[in-house]
Amino acid sequence: MNDLNKRIEEYTKKFKKDISEVRDKKSLQEVRNTYLSRKKGLVTHLLRELKTLSPEEKPEAGKRINELKETIQEELQRVEQNLESPRFTERIDLTLPGKKRYLGSPHPITLFQQEIEDIFVRMGFSIETGPEVETDYYNFEALNFPPHHPARDDWDTLYVTDDLLLRTHTSPVQIRILEKKKPPVRIIMPGKVFRKETPDPTHLPMFFQVEGLVVDEGINFAHLKGTLEVFLKTLFHEKIRIRFRPSFFPFTEPSAEVDIGCTLCQGEDKQCRLCGGNGWIEILGAGMVDPQVFKNVNTDPEKYSGFAFGLGVDRTAMFAYQISDMRNFFENDLRFIRQFLQK
Repeated sequence: MNDLNKRIEEYTKKFKKDISEVRDKKSLQEVRNTYLSRKKGLVTHLLRELKTLSPEEKPEAGKRINELKETIQEELQRVEQNLESPRFTERIDLTLPGKKRYLGSPHPITLFQQEIEDIFVRMGFSIETGPEVETDYYNFEALNFPPHHPARDDWDTLYVTDDLLLRTHTSPVQIRILEKKKPPVRIIMPGKVFRKETPDPTHLPMFFQVEGLVVDEGINFAHLKGTLEVFLKTLFHEKIRIRFRPSFFPFTEPSAEVDIGCTLCQGEDKQCRLCGGNGWIEILGAGMVDPQVFKNVNTDPEKYSGFAFGLGVDRTAMFAYQISDMRNFFENDLRFIRQFLQK
């Protein structure tokens, strides 16, 4: 124990001398290695010798060694800060142009999805999520897509196994929620989905989607229409044109496609890449939940009714931002992405 104390005092004096001679970062690192190196550091050796002491001697010896280590660390930090102080910047050529540092920001698709979520949360919806790899049952069968239904031709996508696939929509989350929770239900389901699509200005094989579901007693198509009109006018602007067209989806009946007036050309450009010159853009699909879907989750379709809707976040963002090609969002061109930096 006495020998250990002597060496602690010796190392303390030696360190004071060594640190006083430091003039640059290289010599500072040499001093740090001499005392704190994991293998050959002097303080490291002292700590290893603790195991040779008796239980009565270890607490006092450990305390002194740790005090020495803390002193060395504090002094090394102080000297390092001094080496980085402004007096050393005299070697820098201040006539050189500065380098601009750009602040990070969420991706514009993320920002736009958050904007959509905020609108629905203010309308009383809650947010639910689910797995991106789904079973055939949740992705198709529970949503009224039997195994040989012709509608599957446009929806079958990337299979992991015979029964697992990358989900084609976030609708499976609706089934999972209705299995666990009885009506009333008012939810939106944002997330990434995958489709058999050829990339073009308005389509991608991977994109983000937000779906919504409302189930309660007495829900009708007027509730669906009113909800979507409030949402679209809040997201775009009060004067946006909106129209509903009859359509077909296996999991809703009746079903509708919802269009808005073209945000890029306002219907005045016959060569418009967004609307094709007809002045309308398909924005989302919607409809009343098919009674068979309620039966699949043990919900009485005679007592409850509901509506569902879904829109692609990427396509909607390009309409809102008046961008002519959805692929711009994923080309990693910082000149494009920085336009959406949060202030």
